[in-house]
Amino acid sequence: MTDYRIGPMPAQIPQALAAKLTRVETATVGHWRHWGFMDRGIQPLLRTKRVAGTAVTLAIPGPDSTLLHHALGLLRPGDILIVDRLGDNRHACWGGGVTVAAKAAGAVAGIVDGPCTDQLEIEQSDFPVWCRGLAPMTTRLYNLGGILNGLISCGGVPVQPGDAVLADESGVLVLPPGEADAVADAALARQERGERNQQRVRAGEKLGDLSGASRMVGEALKGVR
Repeated sequence: MTDYRIGPMPAQIPQALAAKLTRVETATVGHWRHWGFMDRGIQPLLRTKRVAGTAVTLAIPGPDSTLLHHALGLLRPGDILIVDRLGDNRHACWGGGVTVAAKAAGAVAGIVDGPCTDQLEIEQSDFPVWCRGLAPMTTRLYNLGGILNGLISCGGVPVQPGDAVLADESGVLVLPPGEADAVADAALARQERGERNQQRVRAGEKLGDLSGASRMVGEALKGVR
């Protein structure tokens, strides 16, 4: 028996929050936060893109993309479709046709815990996709079932429908929507401090003095003596 488990489309994060997150670098949050980052094997096909939006979650088995095709018809502007491939790393479920459909729906990006195909078509569509590289073998409509808008795992991170997602050239970060605003504010403040320090280094100051690293080394050397 085919088993489909389909939940309602999630509430979307506020547009103002999504806009704020697009000013944040995932690597900035990585200075202090230790969870929510997908495995670094999930990389962007378009490396100049940074996007933020609402997670729509999907889990589909091995060679089948039936539920993916259905989900594309439900996507809204501001959504990011996150695809759990249930361990399959052989079949590409995302290619040129899926990209065209996702972009036409107004989705912000696609993130796949597995390979994609048709990189040239994805580049021509100028649609951001994160995945585990490329593969020539693709999925088909086998009607094997799957999960839409339920708890999934992508890149080793649990993802709930409605989570806030930030993706850029360094990777993908998933945040509970209730934490995303505070994380964004902290990251933007840190980025502003970092820019000021870079200006000071360009003016001749030493990074080790600004960060305190040189003081730590000096104190450690005194202890050795």
